[in-house]
Amino acid sequence: MSLTPDAIATLTKVSTATITTVLLKKGLRNVWMRGARPLRQGQKRLVGPAFTLRFVPAREDLATPESWSSPISTRTAIEAMPEGCIAVVDAMGISDAGIFGDILCARMFKRGVTALITDGVVRDLEGVMGTNLPVWCNGYAAPPSVAGLTFVGWGEPIGCGGVAVFPNDVVVADQDGAVLIPQAFLEHVLAEGPEQERMEAWIVNEVNNGAVLPGLYPMNAETKARYAASKK
Repeated sequence: MSLTPDAIATLTKVSTATITTVLLKKGLRNVWMRGARPLRQGQKRLVGPAFTLRFVPAREDLATPESWSSPISTRTAIEAMPEGCIAVVDAMGISDAGIFGDILCARMFKRGVTALITDGVVRDLEGVMGTNLPVWCNGYAAPPSVAGLTFVGWGEPIGCGGVAVFPNDVVVADQDGAVLIPQAFLEHVLAEGPEQERMEAWIVNEVNNGAVLPGLYPMNAETKARYAASKK
């Protein structure tokens, strides 16, 4: 199933917490990318297909300032990013070398990239914030990427925050972080996610009205009947 505008609109109303619950019920436990936190508080929930990039540990003959002009560089990869994608970057959790700075983030924003998600860090923090590109990362650092990483390619399977990410998997990111929806489970999440949100909102309302948790969360048969009646 492709990620249509309608699907994006639906997923922007479903929290990452809810998505993890829906996928957990299907046996998928490892979909939340560790270390990818919103750089700016209040970033709205965003949805897009994954555009993957991968770094490996720095090697002195490859991780040089000259490599930035190589055909295989972050600069070239950014020019291949389609509008609406979410760039998901495997930086192996390295926290002392910034993968992207303000210039690269500005170009991504100009190209219509929805967001940047990485288990690594960015640099030029003030400038990156000024680009208005939404970023989920593990912090920030002054040194450039080549101080600790070698860029090796894009458009291939990666591991980001301990999660396997394949190109065009669906990514949803909000204040709780970033989660992955495998393509094969997109239709299921689109069907079950909104219903899970409605059900939990009803439960919260019951709690606010004084209901006790046993039998309410999770629902017993009587509560399920009351909930079903409330939807009619």
